[in-house]
Amino acid sequence: MEIGQKIKTLRLQKGLTQEELGERTNLTKGYISQLERNLNSPSIETLFAILEVLGTTPKEFFDDGDAQKIVCKREEQTEYADEELKYSIRWLIPSSNEKEIEPVLITLPEGGRFKKFEPSLAETFIYVLKGKIRLHLGKEKYTAAKGDSLYFEAKYPHQVVNASRGESVFLLAATHSYL
Repeated sequence: MEIGQKIKTLRLQKGLTQEELGERTNLTKGYISQLERNLNSPSIETLFAILEVLGTTPKEFFDDGDAQKIVCKREEQTEYADEELKYSIRWLIPSSNEKEIEPVLITLPEGGRFKKFEPSLAETFIYVLKGKIRLHLGKEKYTAAKGDSLYFEAKYPHQVVNASRGESVFLLAATHSYL
């Protein structure tokens, strides 16, 4: 990626207009526009001032080593089994605790239940791949079978239990504050 495009991407991520970035760096909106279109090159001093306002370091700005990981192989996934509650969980992406959404695959044998969660600001999506599950959400209960999905805001205590005579498997994707 070119310097101008990187500056523009960071500016937009910070929610700044070209004018706001210019004001915070003592540069004009027109100059910021030229930089972003690669029509002008900043001096080192100017670039460092822009990067400071954008909340990054020169090393982070120029480091292309943190390319977005698109495919996560099975061997990169982490698994955990809870023998007391009788569930197993597989984190589907290795860096899920650093992301906004945390996708996991949960297996519940007959009589199994996933851990109970307190209310939070998380949003949760569940897709049932096998069997049947029951969501206890506050005082309500919702049942979903293979092919069904659930979507809820986690503002009440909640827990998922196996509701079938056999194994149930479901995909759960929640905003980070869930797991």
